[in-house]
Amino acid sequence: MSEWFARPVLFVADIRRSVDFYVNQLGFTQSWRYEDEGKARVAQVDRQGCALILSSQWPDKVGSALMFISLDVDILLALRAELEAKGVTVKDGYSGYPLMVVHDLDGNELYFPYLPAQPTCSFPLDAASSQIIDQAREGRLRISP
Repeated sequence: MSEWFARPVLFVADIRRSVDFYVNQLGFTQSWRYEDEGKARVAQVDRQGCALILSSQWPDKVGSALMFISLDVDILLALRAELEAKGVTVKDGYSGYPLMVVHDLDGNELYFPYLPAQPTCSFPLDAASSQIIDQAREGRLRISP
């Protein structure tokens, strides 16, 4: 294989419970699952080219992962509306730029930036994105711990 193919590992307590959350709440599909002695140990979920490995093999690391997932702003805003409609808790955050933050059931964090890391933006923003950026610049953006 001449091209790199990377997948992050998110540490979870229960594979079945986590796969259910990623599939039914976040819109992923399960690609595969590894079981040992009748217990699910590792699984992979995918959504539109974003592959995540969920592992219960390191219990001391559960909930310690952080993943940045970059989407075009229009797609990100549609995703936010989709997740909120499903009852998923979506928070605003800031890490040098505005973020949408989703925690999974174990506390692993998915960060969706509204802008690239550069301080300027070379494309036009819609009203919702401009409002988020203005709130962040003015220090009024709710930041979740």
